[in-house]
Amino acid sequence: MKDDCIFCKLANGVFPTNSIYEDENFNVILDAGPATKGHALIIPKEHYANIYELPDDVAANVMVLAKKMATHMTEKLGCDGFNLVQNNGPCAGQTVFHFHYHLIPRYENDGQNILWEPHSPNEEDQKKLCSLLSLK
Repeated sequence: MKDDCIFCKLANGVFPTNSIYEDENFNVILDAGPATKGHALIIPKEHYANIYELPDDVAANVMVLAKKMATHMTEKLGCDGFNLVQNNGPCAGQTVFHFHYHLIPRYENDGQNILWEPHSPNEEDQKKLCSLLSLK
């Protein structure tokens, strides 16, 4: 746990939260400034600033927990859809530098817009990017 990290303290019970799930590695809490009803955060108890620092096994466990929570929350809340959001770096919207995963139940006409403006790249540029980014 990092002493100056608010999310370390929230995940480890130093400060009170509205926790909806907890195990030895994670705490899932309701977001204090929710986008929609039921908006929650998966917060690892260990400190990782972002996805780049997250060990592979922790990343895998986050996704398993996200699926479990989204399924449970959808059943209990009756939401119409679900966003899973994770931001890395200020330009991507990260404001707290402790890895966390947003679980955002979505409802018809909820007024939220977690979208982007699609571009129309040309095929040549796409092929160059494919070559650059390929892990083959």
